[in-house]
Amino acid sequence: MNALMWMSGALFSFCFMAIAARELSTGMSTFEVLFARAIIGLSLVSLMIWRTQDGSYFKTQRIKFHLGRDITHLMGQYGWFVGVSLLPLSQVFALEFTAPLWTSILAMAFLGEVMNARRLMAIVLGFSGVYLIVNPGEGIFNYNSLYVIAAALLFSIGNTFSKSLVKTDRPLTILFYMGLIQLPMSFCLAFEHLIWPNLIQSGWLMVVGLTSLASHFCMSKAMQKTDLSVVVTLDFFRLPLITLVGVLFYAEAFRWVMVIGALMVFSANLINLYQPKNDFKN
Repeated sequence: MNALMWMSGALFSFCFMAIAARELSTGMSTFEVLFARAIIGLSLVSLMIWRTQDGSYFKTQRIKFHLGRDITHLMGQYGWFVGVSLLPLSQVFALEFTAPLWTSILAMAFLGEVMNARRLMAIVLGFSGVYLIVNPGEGIFNYNSLYVIAAALLFSIGNTFSKSLVKTDRPLTILFYMGLIQLPMSFCLAFEHLIWPNLIQSGWLMVVGLTSLASHFCMSKAMQKTDLSVVVTLDFFRLPLITLVGVLFYAEAFRWVMVIGALMVFSANLINLYQPKNDFKN
């Protein structure tokens, strides 16, 4: 029950963040949104650390890993936010689910994990689903989908850094350095386009900042409460939820072929979760 509660928080956080990003896309540049997100995130995390009265949260011995994680995460966030502004919301979320497939490919390339029939089936099934998602029956490839595919790849690289960092650094430390590193980077990228947000934009920016932190926190808590396979299964409910939002509020078309593609990616992720010991080289 606790895992379901935390995953519900994550699902709604992801969906509200997508809605806020879509609303902001008409009046602000993506880098401005990312800059505001970094300000809000760093401020909130710093306040949380200050309330603990524990200065050790600011210390790390692995700054290179933080740099690798946060640079790739910022680039991935850029692709994701651009995708939200250009694509149907359901398509963005469906393509985002390819991140575990990219992680598996990277693990085989750099961590010594071996290719076998199960992994090959997962990869073929997953990327066949991607084809249906980006080319849902019209016979025209949507090149804007490449933003989200690239974002999923970058997220998977960032997740690889995260898996290493959590062994030595606490979650608040990781979130603090994310804001500290991404704030100056996003400021430099947004500088030429900076505007003072109006009241409505400020509200949506606050939603982006809050939901970004909430989604990370809720997912982490859910993973502590239950198996990863359960988390992945519950996380997939983001897709029907955001599809409903897109249809009702943004008049986006509902396409069964895209749903089939998303289910193929989801099935590939479940197949990929099973990791017997012989998947690793001795």
